[in-house]
Amino acid sequence: MVKIKIHILLVEDSPSDARLLRQVFSRADQQEWQMTHVERLSEAIDITLKSSMLTSDVSQLESKRQRKFNIVLLDLSLPDSTGLDTLKEYRLAIPDIPVVVLTGLDDEDLALQALAEGAQDYLVKDQITIQLLVRTVRYAIERGEILNKLRESEERIRQALAKEQELNELKSNFVAMVSHEFRNPMTTIRMAIEIIEFNSDKLTNERRTKYFDRINNAIKQMLQLLDEILFLSKTEAAKLEYKPAPLNLENFCRELTEIIQFGVGCQHIINFTYQGESAQGEMDEDLLTCIFTNLLSNAIKYSPQQSIVRFDLNCKDGIATLQVQDQGVGIPLKDQANLFQTFYRASNVGRVQGTGLGLTIVKKCVELHGGQIQLESQQNVGTTVTVTLPLHFVKSS
Repeated sequence: MVKIKIHILLVEDSPSDARLLRQVFSRADQQEWQMTHVERLSEAIDITLKSSMLTSDVSQLESKRQRKFNIVLLDLSLPDSTGLDTLKEYRLAIPDIPVVVLTGLDDEDLALQALAEGAQDYLVKDQITIQLLVRTVRYAIERGEILNKLRESEERIRQALAKEQELNELKSNFVAMVSHEFRNPMTTIRMAIEIIEFNSDKLTNERRTKYFDRINNAIKQMLQLLDEILFLSKTEAAKLEYKPAPLNLENFCRELTEIIQFGVGCQHIINFTYQGESAQGEMDEDLLTCIFTNLLSNAIKYSPQQSIVRFDLNCKDGIATLQVQDQGVGIPLKDQANLFQTFYRASNVGRVQGTGLGLTIVKKCVELHGGQIQLESQQNVGTTVTVTLPLHFVKSS
């Protein structure tokens, strides 16, 4: 049966005491113990931190379990620190490795204070026996592991509570947003219907058409909101999947540009350009439609009439770089870091309607597609959104 080595850090400035402790451990079971000896507190902290970095490529909880040292035997009287300050300083720097205090004083008050400061046990040097030392080390390691598990459990609970609070806040924001965004079009529909119903004989065909147009626009607004909510709920529930299929990205972008241009008429000009290598790839058309319909709609919505919205595609080395650039109101610097958060809207949108869901959905779609999104904006100058996407499907390992 393979025995698990226990890695001990001995912090002791007395060579004779260190030699004695080595002999005690070697008599106990030389195959189980591995000791590293330093004489100063600063050395102890440095070597412990360096040993912790050996597992930096593993997850945080895993690395805590794989530290080089399982326990520290700490003398309280060292060249660079004395008394309980030695223990306090070490525990402050290294909070999750069990410490057994070594001292030449048989002082019950000092022992209690050491335990209160986080030591697992307290040993008087001239009272140490093989059985006492082995038992103390084993119990200290066991208690230390239990405490670390409790800390990890506490952290998981704290994170779960924070997540729950975030979800509750999200629900509150959602209810407030939906109530507000639905109230306006519903009010428009109700008022238009009442006018048509009670004043039908007094309305000209032009006025009647105007009110019907208002009803249609209000319905479109509510349907768009419902579509965004349903789409977002799919991403949150991990039901939205990346389904790549053969696609010519240049043709896709041209067709999308034509569709959106037809919808806005002559109020805005969308200028699409393409350059680079082959735009043939394997991509998810639904995700692409969601991404660039939102980005182009935003560019149009926040730009003055008759302005140009640029839509550029560049393909190189299997990567598609797409940019949507407008000459609109721009985004204040203070708002830019929060734009991809759910329900967040910039402080300068004024009366322009919106839910704060569009960019959140765009970012999720880009990430599902294995891409990245960046935004640059200057207030009263315009905004440029850059999306980079792989042209071909890459299986996640």
